[in-house]
Amino acid sequence: MAGNGLVPMADFRAAHRSAAHRIVYLIVDNVVGWPGRARLKLEVERTDRETIIANLVDGHFNDPVRIIAFDPKAHWSKDVSRELAEEIQTRCDIDAVPVPEHIQDFVKR
Repeated sequence: MAGNGLVPMADFRAAHRSAAHRIVYLIVDNVVGWPGRARLKLEVERTDRETIIANLVDGHFNDPVRIIAFDPKAHWSKDVSRELAEEIQTRCDIDAVPVPEHIQDFVKR
């Protein structure tokens, strides 16, 4: 970084390229709206897999329905719902704790 607080353009481009290769997770969350009605909420997070799992377990989502992973640089997408559900179940089994109530349906599906 230059003494003036500005990031040289080459460093900015390198940071942008590495950020573009990160996997983006699309989380479809069933959010209850008015009584008797539900709506789907789409949340996009650019973060790592561990953070997604932690957010699911910690209750950042009400009733997750599906999670899709996208890698914009490699041009692929994949439904990772089953993988993440199995990982959550495994971790809960290892820790001898029940799956949190708010994601039990997600893990069962």
